[in-house]
Amino acid sequence: MEDDAGVPAAVRLVRDFVNTFEPQIDDEMLTSPDRLRDWFVERNLLAQDTYLGPADLDVAVTVREGLRAVLLGHAGHHGDPAAIDQLNRALAGAPVALRFADDGHRLAPAGAAPLDRALAGLVDAIRVCGEDGTWPRLKVCARDTCRWAYYDASRNQARRWCSMAGCGNYIKMKRAYAVRTGRTRAAPPTT
Repeated sequence: MEDDAGVPAAVRLVRDFVNTFEPQIDDEMLTSPDRLRDWFVERNLLAQDTYLGPADLDVAVTVREGLRAVLLGHAGHHGDPAAIDQLNRALAGAPVALRFADDGHRLAPAGAAPLDRALAGLVDAIRVCGEDGTWPRLKVCARDTCRWAYYDASRNQARRWCSMAGCGNYIKMKRAYAVRTGRTRAAPPTT
């Protein structure tokens, strides 16, 4: 687990949303509409008495997995284009509008559906990340079985794994073993 002290709040919100599912151990936090609502309530994106249904849960999971695919691209890999297309369609169904106040601006829901408010909060966090330059530092672990979202606070922004001690060490040991035993893949032909 990384130190959250240096992780901006907007980054933390998006990262934590993506991490509501941990592929490596098949641990799903958003198992029901009520669990989804509670997750958003804890982050002040929805009121406690908000009703979310199964369709809202489906949209939220689609957004989450689309964001995971985008963040995989931030780590230098190709994200699933179908997941990104589904993300774009889901967000098109939950429109946002720019709202100004004395203290600045934010993206707010343009629709009246309860999930619109929560998704507007996520989209606004992405906007903040884009404005403060932290968006490309939000990545997904390069280890195929992990795909945990993390904030790359390294100076050169070249971190590839959620943790060097865990996934980074595993990948490097696997590569070293392959070289040692002669099980490396042949380089693809260059054209």
